[in-house]
Amino acid sequence: MEKINGYTKEEAESLVKFVCEGKVQGKTLTRIFDEYAQKVGRAKGSVRNYYYALLKSGDNEEVKRLLQGTNLKAEESKPFTDEETDKILKAILLAKSKGVSVRRAVLNLSGGDDKLMLRYQNKYRNVMAKQPQRIEKLMKEAGYTIDDDGKKAIEEKINSLYDELNAGLKAENKRLTAVVKKLMDENFLLRLQVKNLQS
Repeated sequence: MEKINGYTKEEAESLVKFVCEGKVQGKTLTRIFDEYAQKVGRAKGSVRNYYYALLKSGDNEEVKRLLQGTNLKAEESKPFTDEETDKILKAILLAKSKGVSVRRAVLNLSGGDDKLMLRYQNKYRNVMAKQPQRIEKLMKEAGYTIDDDGKKAIEEKINSLYDELNAGLKAENKRLTAVVKKLMDENFLLRLQVKNLQS
């Protein structure tokens, strides 16, 4: 089985077993993903995305064997109608006009359902990217506005997040450079030892 999102075959088996056991215990998928993420040190979203990617790879023979007898299957997502889309977008925009983040808005809107939350978030981002005029129209219709202070706060938040991300990447780059240097030094010493043994 090819890796999906960086999971090995053993990790895939471990997750499938963990999900099956959690479902038998009556746990929600949200809770199962959270517990599994904590257990293996991965992000909850990564675990969720991997799980659904795995279920959608059911035509792969190894995946078929892995899922055999588990009754785990990906449910087909029914696309949102235009009316549903507008309702979702208006709810998100209303929350945003009150200073709530999109992530928090979709979490509230989905009632904590991870799969639904992801669908809402993807729909919002998709419309924002491809139909910004639709967002503007809905904001005008609903009377949602962001004043200059709100725009400034959003810009400052974006800049702050960018700075944090940049600092994190620099620190990670520095750490990786040190690891590479250490490995190169160790490699050099090993080659030297081998050469001394041969002479």
